Amino acid sequence: MKIRSVNVNNRRRAFEVKTARQVFLFPYTKADPPPTHQDPLVEVSVDDELGREGFTYKLASGLEGSVHIEQVLEYNQDPNYMRDLLLYKLTIEAQKRVAATSLSKREIIRRLGTSPAQFYRLLDSTDYRKSIDKILLLLHVLDCDVDLVVRAKSA
Repeated sequence: MKIRSVNVNNRRRAFEVKTARQVFLFPYTKADPPPTHQDPLVEVSVDDELGREGFTYKLASGLEGSVHIEQVLEYNQDPNYMRDLLLYKLTIEAQKRVAATSLSKREIIRRLGTSPAQFYRLLDSTDYRKSIDKILLLLHVLDCDVDLVVRAKSA
């Protein structure tokens, strides 16, 4: 996801990160190094070297820091980002299980009732168009139980 612009909101003590979809806030305290009253921000801009997927800022002391869009999305618990993160984690686990299983890939494909191309797409950790359902089915074929745990946020 590309960043269109980044602004400073000193009243909220946060960066305002504008993307094509919406504006996200990212508090100064989550940045490293964090801007403070003693060491305020003097410059902030979208970083072309990060492919416009992050921004760089400079403090009065000369210290610089960068923030990637993934940090902003994770902090804001963006639903699309959280889905992709879950899908990534499940895919990595499926890759490990496929490597460790005694089942042949042909047998796994047969049990899934899918094509070899679809099977390899399921194992591709960079493909986010696949469904979580299919990854769960793959893990089931690999004799895995997947439990979803819901808990209150810690303070």
